[in-house]
Amino acid sequence: MLQTRFKRRGKDMDQAITLQTEVLSLHPVGHTDRSKSLNNFANQLSSRFEHRGNEEDLDEAIALHREALALRPVGHRSVHIINIEAMTKTWMRLSHFTGKRWPCAPSVTDRSISLSNLAIELSSRSSIEAMTKTWMRLSHFTGKRWPCAPSVTDRSISLNLAIELSSRFEHRGNDEDLDEAIALHREALALRPVGPQIDSSLNINLAIELSSRFQHRGNDDDLDQAIALHREALALRPSHRGNEEDLDQPIALHREALALRPVGHPDRSISLSNLATELSSHFQHRGNEEDLDEVIALHREALASRPLTHADRSMSLNNLAIELSSRFEHRGNEEDLDQAIALHREALALRPLSRADRSMITYNLAGDDRDSLNAAMHHFKAAANVFSGGLLSRLRTSLLWVDHASQHLHATELEAYATSMQLLDSYMSTTALVSSRHNIMRCIPNTLAVDAASCALRSGDVCRAVELLEQGRTIIWTQMTRLRTPLDGLQTHGDHAVALMKRFRDISSLLDKSPANNLEGNTRVNVEAEETRYRRLVQDWNRAAEEIRKIEGFSRFLLSPLFSDLQDAACDGSIIVLIASESSCHAIIVTHKQPPTSIQLPTNLPKLVKLVPAFQEAIKKEAGHKGNQTALIKALRELWDDVVGPVVESLSRIARRGSRIWWCPTSLFNFLPLHAAGECRARGKSLSQQYISSYTPSLTALIKARASHDKSSSVPFVAIGQDCPADALFTLDAVEPELELVRRLLPPSPTVSFSKITSADATKLRVLCALRDNAWFHLACHGTQRIDEPFKSAFLLRDQPLSLLDITQTDLSLHEFAFLSACETAVGVSSTPDEVIHLAAGLQFSGVNSVVGTLWKTSA
Repeated sequence: MLQTRFKRRGKDMDQAITLQTEVLSLHPVGHTDRSKSLNNFANQLSSRFEHRGNEEDLDEAIALHREALALRPVGHRSVHIINIEAMTKTWMRLSHFTGKRWPCAPSVTDRSISLSNLAIELSSRSSIEAMTKTWMRLSHFTGKRWPCAPSVTDRSISLNLAIELSSRFEHRGNDEDLDEAIALHREALALRPVGPQIDSSLNINLAIELSSRFQHRGNDDDLDQAIALHREALALRPSHRGNEEDLDQPIALHREALALRPVGHPDRSISLSNLATELSSHFQHRGNEEDLDEVIALHREALASRPLTHADRSMSLNNLAIELSSRFEHRGNEEDLDQAIALHREALALRPLSRADRSMITYNLAGDDRDSLNAAMHHFKAAANVFSGGLLSRLRTSLLWVDHASQHLHATELEAYATSMQLLDSYMSTTALVSSRHNIMRCIPNTLAVDAASCALRSGDVCRAVELLEQGRTIIWTQMTRLRTPLDGLQTHGDHAVALMKRFRDISSLLDKSPANNLEGNTRVNVEAEETRYRRLVQDWNRAAEEIRKIEGFSRFLLSPLFSDLQDAACDGSIIVLIASESSCHAIIVTHKQPPTSIQLPTNLPKLVKLVPAFQEAIKKEAGHKGNQTALIKALRELWDDVVGPVVESLSRIARRGSRIWWCPTSLFNFLPLHAAGECRARGKSLSQQYISSYTPSLTALIKARASHDKSSSVPFVAIGQDCPADALFTLDAVEPELELVRRLLPPSPTVSFSKITSADATKLRVLCALRDNAWFHLACHGTQRIDEPFKSAFLLRDQPLSLLDITQTDLSLHEFAFLSACETAVGVSSTPDEVIHLAAGLQFSGVNSVVGTLWKTSA
């Protein structure tokens, strides 16, 4: 195999890359051969990435191909040798996307290949035989004639770039890479010459990208186009051999082609499988059983063309078995199920697979067989922990592990959840843009953390449930606050520790102030350069953190906190963590010294799904003629009966009446006014009569908010009001009277140093400066909650908005109190409820000790 030969001769590739660097230096900007040198160098780096997985090679290859493409206009033609590794990238991608291993032709030596320099010679030492084979297979696959040193349009550089962008999307999940790959493939397809010998590989490449985007975003148009492209590609490939004389190849290549070809076109089965894959997605999305029947027919034909010795027979068996099993689930025909089991057994016996493939086949075969199920879970675990697999691939595998382990209540379920959340945290940390992090979270099951906690509760481990919630919730905020971690304790551990402290702070400062959060207006090339710089800083930061953990007393530095650490959050009062999952709804009462108490609540997820919009609608309704708000009263009573009442009953044995408690809601509980719950009748019970309620997005956030702040002799307090911001639809009438009332309620100077900013003075820059300089502040203005892009939620000021992203980049670590008199400042995003992304949370995670926010619109 090529990979095996590469591993034995990997030094040749490294030396070739070194020499390509020297060749490129001899071709400065303006040199006629610079584009060719850039292309060769990029292909070598791309090959090394495919074999070793170093993402820096992929980033550099993309940058070099961009430069090469910019030097050559569309239509420019140049004769040059194509590097074998670059040519085989398409086949490797097809193998990755379709799960098919492309067969290799017998080894030959093409003496007509002219090697122009030592770099190409060294790279070809491990792959010269494959070069000829690939060119021949390209001829068979596309119907084009490829001489040994082909004349190609330099749009081939754009195809190389498209393939590399697609590969990077697979590793990092950046939508922009996928969109650009699709655009480049569309361009190549539009430029494809019309004639009897048409390159169908362009259809397949574009179809693969569109299929990926459909799976990522769910746009039906992408799926329809992918199916149409696969149909066109299949139509371009005859099921029988054409006249070999029409190929007009050298005699030696004709002989080689005959040895490679069974009866029927050798690549027809690949197109059959690709079309079947797209139709299967079509069926899953739309439920048309005719699609499923056609899928099975296509897989049967593909399997028939792959005899026992065929390298892809195992995968064909598996594909057909999966679809037969799916048809059994829809129609209940036991013959389909029997065939599926038999095919899976044959597939498993045929050949060794990758850990991920083997885990899926073993799982599909398992049924009620516990040994096979255990084996499948073992393979899922192994695949999720293969470090060379790439973080995104490992994360996807771990989520599959979670899905299947939870479906069967397997013993590894809890471990699968913990692994998934750890990989999610690691993957998120390599993403520079805050908006991209949120987009990633939108693609992750939004109940991952609460489902993990529910799993721990089912096993009776309440402490572990709390730990998993802290690990899997507010990930975006946690990663931001890590960069502002105090390290004063290291100063007493010697010079090495002090040096580490300085290094860690320097790297954290670079990451915290990275311009990567404001790259939207920059060119794609600049964005990629900044993202590469960011990832390298993250690697340095992780290494520094690992070194700090080696110092005595710092072994858990920035690791997920243990329950014993989290109990510190309850030092001033009990904390109630609310969990809503499909399996059950629980409340966990966390106290400072005692073990936690778990309460199963008399409600469920469907009831909560109805209760949340019931509140939202009730709040909008005006009071009746007797001053009653019937719908709101009904909702508050249900909240008391099903959630708050049972908690209060247990609290009465733990917490003193009249003391302060903190609610830490998860999932749908984030959108309910827990503090207002009560029976709402004369002499009826209510929460506010018995306890003083506060909220915290996480236990860790509460611990950080309680960090000791230096007390000044005079409290600096600023009141900020803006009644007529830029582009406002209406004016807020009561802003000035509100700020005056705040002034009257405060103690006089010197106890409080009061200042006020209003009207034309309340600009973004002026307000930011005031927030930095005053530990206490009151904001009265318009507020906007952006559900689609929550970090653009903002306070509206005279010239421009003060966004949540602006707030997160401001150090408020010494601040005590913020009162947000604006609309919906404590309302999160339903698609990512456990990230708790809103203005009030942003202020708290930025360091403000106490924040008062709003769950709905406030009156003007």
